[in-house]
Amino acid sequence: MSKLSKIEKTKLDMDKIEVNEDISQESQKIMKGYQTIAMFGLDNRSNGNLSQGRSDVIMLANINNDTKEVKLVSVYRDTYLDTGDGIFQKCNAAYAKGGPEQAISMLNVNLDLNITDYVTVDFNSIIECVDLLGGVDMEITDDEASLMTGYIRELNELTGNKAENLTQGGTYTLNGVQACAYARIRYGGGDDYRRTERQRTVLTAMVKKAQQSDLTTVNKLINEVCGDIQTSFSNVELLALASQVFQYSIGDTTGFPFTKTTKVLSKKTGDVVIPCDLSDNVKELHIFLYEDSAYTASDTVKQNSEKIVSDTGFKSGDGH
Repeated sequence: MSKLSKIEKTKLDMDKIEVNEDISQESQKIMKGYQTIAMFGLDNRSNGNLSQGRSDVIMLANINNDTKEVKLVSVYRDTYLDTGDGIFQKCNAAYAKGGPEQAISMLNVNLDLNITDYVTVDFNSIIECVDLLGGVDMEITDDEASLMTGYIRELNELTGNKAENLTQGGTYTLNGVQACAYARIRYGGGDDYRRTERQRTVLTAMVKKAQQSDLTTVNKLINEVCGDIQTSFSNVELLALASQVFQYSIGDTTGFPFTKTTKVLSKKTGDVVIPCDLSDNVKELHIFLYEDSAYTASDTVKQNSEKIVSDTGFKSGDGH
């Protein structure tokens, strides 16, 4: 039996996937020329447990169907958004509360998107992918090399690997544990904004390394890491995506929200990332992803934007 069959397939309950009905017809038409995939990374310590937990990584992979250009957007996990049922909190709570359906709905409702497919991984799948590709080349600073040490030790203990620490900065071919450790650096290394940039850098390096290999290696990659992936894609769809990897070109990458600030709203809510304001940021997102300069925020996004201003006191023009 092919290991591909062991990938955890989740047939999404489309009745639970929310999409704003008030997105303009023109914007809906433009979005049909792209495939936007939600990507979630769970920092669960239970290997292969992909059905629960807060999403440590929230990313959009946007494929232009004509040009095959792929743009990546990290949604900062602490962003203050509607996570469902009118509850505003850190957006990564959506996955923990309602799994992929609620997490996808959170993205659709707050960002005027129409996502219907997703992939969820844990750090073990990233480690396996990088190792199967023979490592990824990365430029590491002295500070990053030092900060990676604790993450490497933890990942070695959790996975049974024996990856070595980096003694100083430089250009390295990182193995799976080292690449994962690099992507997880947060405190002292630029905090969450820089951390998400590292995540996109690692993913981009993995795609480029896969493009330098052959289809046999790519298919082996899918087969070997199957136990650590949960997805809405069928086997046929996964293989179709894999077969097109040589056509993809990674375009610009960025983080969302673009204009933002931070604030501790309450002891329960904690320190959140506040879009200033949501409507303006979503417009910029649609320009970035879809080149839709005529986009106007739906009434739903406008209402969420007003709610965020009311809750936080930060409005358009207040962020950086």
